[in-house]
Amino acid sequence: MTSEPDHAGTVDPAADGPAGQPDPATPATEQPAEPDPLRGSRTSGTWAAVLLLTVVLILLAIFILQNTQRVQVSFFGWTGHPPLSAALLIAAAGGAVLVATAGALRILQLRRRVKRVRRA
Repeated sequence: MTSEPDHAGTVDPAADGPAGQPDPATPATEQPAEPDPLRGSRTSGTWAAVLLLTVVLILLAIFILQNTQRVQVSFFGWTGHPPLSAALLIAAAGGAVLVATAGALRILQLRRRVKRVRRA
């Protein structure tokens, strides 16, 4: 039996031995790999998210400050004259709520389906 490279192009030394036994040429005691000290963590992910949100908030503040002119908005009989930036932000928030609701309903549907399949 010969070793064949796996998908990553490395050779599996355990594939040489008969019936799943390791190849005698490989050392019996291999040191476990040490964890990478530069690997990602929850803290680094949180830090990246804070930086990204800070940039978004700065861009949002610039948007609000540049779009202060008043516009007429009518909705189900209600008419008002809010600043353009407020009207657009409210519309965007409403769209986000609709998308989040649809996503949450789909997740609940899939969870129920998985529970049904596990019970069967």
